[in-house]
Amino acid sequence: MVRNADPEQPDTTASEAQDEAGAAAGGSELPGDVAAMSYEQARDELVDIVARLENGQAGLEESMLLWQRGEALAAHCATWLDRAEARISATE
Repeated sequence: MVRNADPEQPDTTASEAQDEAGAAAGGSELPGDVAAMSYEQARDELVDIVARLENGQAGLEESMLLWQRGEALAAHCATWLDRAEARISATE
């Protein structure tokens, strides 16, 4: 069993993190590479994708793939933020 390398979540396996993030995305599973990303990595890639989509230079099929990847990244980021908020609330 591979453990998540994030010291803030020492008891969460990468598989569990993917399952939870997938649930946050409406039940669909995240690609393994997205599920393994830190918040910062996912956020930075999402910013890049948004810029590419706003640029309008991608064709329709590429735009759809970028959109789907962006949805997965956004769900992953939301999961990270929800966990952080829960941790802060628990300490108050």
